[in-house]
Amino acid sequence: MSDTVKYILPESEIPKNWYNITADLPKAPPPVLNPGTGEPLGPDDLAPLFPMDLILQEVSSERYIDIPEPVREIYKQWRPSPLYRARRLEKALDTPAKIYYKYEGVSPTGSHKPNTAVAQAFYNKEAGVKKISTETGAGQWGSSLAFAGSIFGLEIQVYMVKVSFEQKPYRKAMMESFGATCIASPSDTTKFGKAYLAKNPDSTGSLGIAISEAVEVAATNDDVKYSLGSVLNHVLMHQTIVGSEALKQMEMAGDYPDVIVGCTGGGSNFAGLMFPFLGEKLRDGSNLRVVAVEPAACPSLTKGKYAYDFGDTGNMTPLTKMHTLGSTFVPSGFHAGGLRYHGMAPLISHLKELDLLEAYAFHQNACFEAGVTFGREEGIIPAPEANHAVKGAIEEALRCKRDGKSETILFNLCGHGHFDMQAYTEYFSGNLEDRNYDEQELAMALSGLPSVGN
Repeated sequence: MSDTVKYILPESEIPKNWYNITADLPKAPPPVLNPGTGEPLGPDDLAPLFPMDLILQEVSSERYIDIPEPVREIYKQWRPSPLYRARRLEKALDTPAKIYYKYEGVSPTGSHKPNTAVAQAFYNKEAGVKKISTETGAGQWGSSLAFAGSIFGLEIQVYMVKVSFEQKPYRKAMMESFGATCIASPSDTTKFGKAYLAKNPDSTGSLGIAISEAVEVAATNDDVKYSLGSVLNHVLMHQTIVGSEALKQMEMAGDYPDVIVGCTGGGSNFAGLMFPFLGEKLRDGSNLRVVAVEPAACPSLTKGKYAYDFGDTGNMTPLTKMHTLGSTFVPSGFHAGGLRYHGMAPLISHLKELDLLEAYAFHQNACFEAGVTFGREEGIIPAPEANHAVKGAIEEALRCKRDGKSETILFNLCGHGHFDMQAYTEYFSGNLEDRNYDEQELAMALSGLPSVGN
């Protein structure tokens, strides 16, 4: 039997619906609150930032939401994405486990992010929007929204976390190639950015800071809307096309996962793969385990507090209940830039509170070691973010080896590392530091949580 086993669905099998896990939860997630009144927000409260179609998806409890046909047509450029059986990795680990990975690196920008970027751009175009402001960490989201904006003729302005802006110049070039503007954050182009720089002139930035800048642009300009690449319910829902395809592909393989592993920063790629499988567990009672892997330097699920908090550093967003390190927390400049967010998606956090998932944190050297092992066996160099999922999958496979169990492991390889080779250069030269979060800074950030809702 060949070492390379790939399961490819025909184009006609692209899912026609996104899956909304809210419909199957045993307990409804906490509402989003107005930070001034402490009262739950209604759809109209979010209208300054998002088109109404996306707002209605955000608050929906319907199990399935139709994917517009124009969005499915664009998806056909790279979807359905392949599912692989990692036989060479299994042999290298000498594990009885079976390892599968869904590969989202085949998209035009090399990650899972276009799944929601295309959808969000479509709904904004339908609403007559001309310009969208957003933020990005490592640049995967910014380049994906830039790609989607070019398709629908939208102007895209991206605030990129400064440390990633400097570490990953090719991501900026990709955004500009699609016609977007990319600005290092914190910047002097917004009121909040100027104020933050005045107090912290050497700041490396954070997603929370970049979100504040992007939200400010949208909130102060009637012709601009805001777009987010993770965290929010509708974003996670758009990503479920990944898991819905994987369900069909696991059926093709005659197999079903015992464990699903994913890297987590805001939670979108992790949710996209596992929500459809977890939905089956909630409806039918399977024994599926779900494992989230996050960076030790920004461990919101493993060290954060489950509380209401702002999604941004400037406190411009509504309050959501999530595992948070505090909105003022600024993580160190480690290379998995897409995982450098102070909070976890409210739905992922809710699942953690319901004991429906496990969470672990690893340092970046261990994750890069796992990524190199994977690349040498499977021929794909993962993005630094995806290395966390690879590390988690390898840990599960080694557990199976110790226990003598032949379990099936599935993870989402959410992006390739072709624009992140400087990180690999630093890893091979021994210059990649394992950075822990600052416990004093974390304590200070958590002490400043809003009193509303907590």
